[in-house]
Amino acid sequence: MSNTPDESKPIGVVTEGAFNQGLTVRLNPGTSTEGLRIGSFVVAEGERHRFFCLIADMSLRASDMRIAADPPRDASTFVRRALDGTSTYATVQIKPQLMLDMTRDLSEAGIEPVRTIPMHFAALREANEFDFHTVFGEPDNTHFEMGTPLTMDIPICLDLTKWVQRSNGIFGQSGTGKSFLARLLLCGIVKSQIASNLIFDMHDEYAYGKESEDGVRVKGLRELFGTAIHTYSLDEASTRKRGRSVDGVLKIGLNQIEPEDVLLLAEELNLRATAEATIGLLRDRFRDAWLSHLLDMSVEEAQEFCKQNNAHEGTLTALQRNLKRIARQEYISPLAEFSTIDMMLEHFKRKEHVVLQFGKFNSVLDYMLVSNIITRRVREQYVKLAEEHEQATEGGGEAHPLVITIEEAHKFLNPGVARQTIFGTIARELRKYRVTLMVIDQRPSGIDAEVMSQLGTRVTGKLTDEHDIDAVFTGASGRSTLRGALESLDTKQEVLLIGHAVPMPIQIRTRKYDSDFYKAMGDLTRAERQAQVRKDVDDLFGD
Repeated sequence: MSNTPDESKPIGVVTEGAFNQGLTVRLNPGTSTEGLRIGSFVVAEGERHRFFCLIADMSLRASDMRIAADPPRDASTFVRRALDGTSTYATVQIKPQLMLDMTRDLSEAGIEPVRTIPMHFAALREANEFDFHTVFGEPDNTHFEMGTPLTMDIPICLDLTKWVQRSNGIFGQSGTGKSFLARLLLCGIVKSQIASNLIFDMHDEYAYGKESEDGVRVKGLRELFGTAIHTYSLDEASTRKRGRSVDGVLKIGLNQIEPEDVLLLAEELNLRATAEATIGLLRDRFRDAWLSHLLDMSVEEAQEFCKQNNAHEGTLTALQRNLKRIARQEYISPLAEFSTIDMMLEHFKRKEHVVLQFGKFNSVLDYMLVSNIITRRVREQYVKLAEEHEQATEGGGEAHPLVITIEEAHKFLNPGVARQTIFGTIARELRKYRVTLMVIDQRPSGIDAEVMSQLGTRVTGKLTDEHDIDAVFTGASGRSTLRGALESLDTKQEVLLIGHAVPMPIQIRTRKYDSDFYKAMGDLTRAERQAQVRKDVDDLFGD
């Protein structure tokens, strides 16, 4: 590492504070508040410990109240400098996040949660490269470079091993680049081979390249990683028209649709409050064929069913009429096997990745219905694998971890349906069956609070709605400090990382998704590929 702690510039000393409220630091004369930012990473040097902290607030003070009552008008630079540090000064509030025991060898000392505070006059300094690497690690196969601090050019890494252990969230208001952030993280997971991905690509953004908001064409996962990425589609005609290949076309059978799938769509299908009870009666009578029987019922058959099962005829008729919207979709067939979905599962066993494209079937109804059915099947198989692993005495390896990416997450995880959907179940189970979620949403306040509390890591862009801001910090400590850090972000390319996969909260400027990134992911230009082939031939046959 190029820097040592001693090279950092001191900016002030601790004057007072408390463990729960944080510390007050008086800035040194000549240190301007304009050179600091809310949420910046700073370091307090105690007698025994180094404290890694965030700036939570700033204040301007005056030791002589006459200056505040009658400030000098049009003060010259000389006057400001004469008063600076004597009659006028500034303080910052800092919140220690982690500490390092400096009485032990640096190679043996580990980062610990904060359990104490430094004494009076502990020096505060700017964090340097040494500190960032000490806390966040350096880029390697499992530490993925997400970006740099807002005021420095030092890589900030996210621990992918911890990322895939728990469900996670990407949040931000419209225009903050949530899909771009998801693409960055998906690339990191693919390159590291630390987990497989199942991506529900509602707007066809991930598999193949598309034009960004800035008018620049960006590459998709299939273009970067080739055959490690498998694409499936609901809309084969649209995919073929654009000259793209798919590994399979998905058909959903009426026999595969469970009552929970339909109830999830109650708002979209305009179902009555009594629909759940009526569907339960149909399921009890016809088992897996309940939906087919409902849709095929004549008026007389419907009347007879209601008479025999004490059901309300008006409710049954309304349910039949509304559910015909599902049957009209081109990807729906009367009867289907799980063969295509099971093909996807085979890819996960080989540590490969699947993108499901929706094509023209990109309504909320299509997205919620299909993704819920597929995810339920995936979870069933992973539960089965976990049980087999527990029962195996030898040779029963665990399933390769799987990350499922969903957009419009509040549709699946709002308080009204979170307990009914398979996504709510996965979010609460954490890594029990090695399946986790990456949820993407601009309305985190629409997600059930229990689910939000289970999200291990949150990558959050600019948010302005008070309810959304409160939701993002559900279960997080130091909410007031984090709130200030979030509110100070720009709308473009700046995010706040908090949670399980980063040792402490940090504001970053995300790395660019450009040719340098493609090369870092292993993608080569045509000329570079030709040069690599020539080199391989030379190595094989000699000069």
